[in-house]
Amino acid sequence: MNETKASAKQLEMAGRAILVGVSTREESPEEVEKGLDELTRLLDTAGGTVFARVTQNKDTFDPRTIIGSGKVKEIADLCEGNEVGLVIFDMELSPSQIRNLEDDIGHDVRVLDRSMLILDIFALHAVSAEGKVQVELAQLKYTAPRLTGHGAEMSRLGGGIGTRGPGESQLESDRRHMQRRIRALEEQLKEMDSNRRTMRQTRDRSGIPRAAIVGYTNAGKSTLLNRLTDAGILAENKLFATLDPTTRQFTLPSGDKLLLTDTVGFIRKLPHHLVSAFRSTLDEAALCDLLLILIDASDPECRSQLECTESLLEELGAGDKPKLYVFNQCDKPEAKEMFALPGKSVQSENTVFISAKTGEGLDDLLVALQRLLHAGKTRATFVIPNARAGVLNQLYAEGAAIESVDYGAEGITVIAVVDDKLRGRLREYDTCPPIREEY
Repeated sequence: MNETKASAKQLEMAGRAILVGVSTREESPEEVEKGLDELTRLLDTAGGTVFARVTQNKDTFDPRTIIGSGKVKEIADLCEGNEVGLVIFDMELSPSQIRNLEDDIGHDVRVLDRSMLILDIFALHAVSAEGKVQVELAQLKYTAPRLTGHGAEMSRLGGGIGTRGPGESQLESDRRHMQRRIRALEEQLKEMDSNRRTMRQTRDRSGIPRAAIVGYTNAGKSTLLNRLTDAGILAENKLFATLDPTTRQFTLPSGDKLLLTDTVGFIRKLPHHLVSAFRSTLDEAALCDLLLILIDASDPECRSQLECTESLLEELGAGDKPKLYVFNQCDKPEAKEMFALPGKSVQSENTVFISAKTGEGLDDLLVALQRLLHAGKTRATFVIPNARAGVLNQLYAEGAAIESVDYGAEGITVIAVVDDKLRGRLREYDTCPPIREEY
């Protein structure tokens, strides 16, 4: 009985945390507070609770412990007197900084950085085989060097935040074993990526355009996909509730078919190893025909979240895709109040305001989707000689919307909706090519 009580107490301590932020010349106190607000939400998603938030103003980070020695002592006293077992920094820490902080704070307190907490949440929410492999690989690459040198203290079997995931036993092994495990996981991911490419090629051959729903974590992407397609995927008011992309076919009121893909959410300071491990998943955004960028209009930080989303899309090579900006949760009073403020108005033909939860504004969304889908495209009739039948495969591969295919003695007659670039390349087969203006 006493052992059970002790175990429960240890788990409670492991989930009670002090959050730490540092304001420097590069980051204002207001930005630090916003970062700690988001870190609080991350901790809540991981199942922990905030005991206190500690901030410090410094011109530059202390190379040994990030914060000053007096602040470290203040945190150590808070942990000792209040049974706090976790200290989380809203920045990336080096392996030596983690070791120095844990040595100085003492009392068996674990020190995590923002990236380690995000990795822990990904481990909590990974469902598919691919998702679990991606998370384990990212954990090993990121966390292993930060645990090296702790000896018996590096055990992750105690439970609690920062100890989850399929990589637990590997993280207790020696570095050579971990490198072997990393190589094995990378090989598994290559095979899974090959399977994913095969699935994409099958979708490409269908000729159905693809749209990816992207945006900041917890913006409502899964809720929107469920509302439009009855996908039945998990939609929670939690950060990173969805890790695995889900694709469903959707028919617009015009009769056009569309493949909609729900993607993993973005967040500021997304760990590099996470981007690398989830590259094949994130590529759904880079390989689609158009993007639905979902923004939580009720969040005061929605503008900075949109900037973060667009920055990551650029990094993924998807910055030049046709975009539809979808402001969600517009049924909430906070959203209406925010857009009523001077300088907050957002109006353009590629912007819509909806509530994925109530269905408000979805008709406008569908009209905008149809317009974007047909932008720069025309219906054309191609007659392809039977000896050049491979051209039909080219039409499928490049995303043309094939309306009909008739095989005749003289050739293959194809009616398709294509963009100007593809139509120009297939001009010799076009029965009524656009007139080129001469200057």
